Amino acid sequence: MQRRIDPQVSDAYRECQAFTRRRATNFYIAFSALPQRKRQAIYAAYAYAGTVDDAVDDAGTQEERAAALSQAHALLHAAYSGGEAEPGWLAAGLADAVDRYDIPRDHFDELVRGMEQDLTQTRYDTFEELEQYCYRAASVIGLICICIFGYDRAQNELAIDSAVAMGKALQITNIMRDVKEDAERGRIYLAREDLAQHGVSEDDILGSVYSAEFRQLMADYAQRAYAFYGEGNRLIPLLNGPRSRACCNGLQGVYRMILDAIVTREYDVYSQRVSPSKAGRVVRMLELWLMGALPNFARVR
Repeated sequence: MQRRIDPQVSDAYRECQAFTRRRATNFYIAFSALPQRKRQAIYAAYAYAGTVDDAVDDAGTQEERAAALSQAHALLHAAYSGGEAEPGWLAAGLADAVDRYDIPRDHFDELVRGMEQDLTQTRYDTFEELEQYCYRAASVIGLICICIFGYDRAQNELAIDSAVAMGKALQITNIMRDVKEDAERGRIYLAREDLAQHGVSEDDILGSVYSAEFRQLMADYAQRAYAFYGEGNRLIPLLNGPRSRACCNGLQGVYRMILDAIVTREYDVYSQRVSPSKAGRVVRMLELWLMGALPNFARVR
């Protein structure tokens, strides 16, 4: 028998849903494939990540940023202690979600560490160093998601490794799409060793120089992202239920659609932001949902 949800928690979940809908259309559409309880928990987890990310990004001085991170830790403390220390809709929704699906706090702590890293680090020397950031920024979200989706525990190691890989695939896609926007904020996520290998300087990235060398650099990152997508797709058949599989396949597929568009445009991420049309994304999402829901998904890929 499913336990009843307190009306206050139901209200909190509605706020989490509204936040997700305003902030992230792709995520919101993908999550809508889930059953209600799982969907509510995913909205709460996303609302926490998005609220903290926005607070840290919007903060001006170091003191204000430190205060935003302190608030992030307070929200986690509230969620994992029953919401006592930090009342409010976000703490209430997250507290119910982490309790219902037994989500380890370490995943959220690592997510906050990634946000802290973003405040102080604007360059990455090696791809391995960048991978660690991708893990904190995206892979841990995948680990949170599989706690909610449910998965074959007999394949625990494979499921975890695949969720981590899928997170890296999505984050590298984001990095490739946002090269220009990040450079305008003084950030370069493409590793210095890769820039040097391809003959691209930091000034080239900061100045939006579109060259044959830049295209080859981006092609290298696309190849890495596609490899991570391939590893990540091993997760989908392990998830519990067709709706969880549909959600996961929809989300990774839409991001892969963005990567495909970047490749098709020969890595020109400078002239305009790469963003498939909303109609195209919705149609593709429906296709991906159907594919992911199939019990023989691993064979039809």
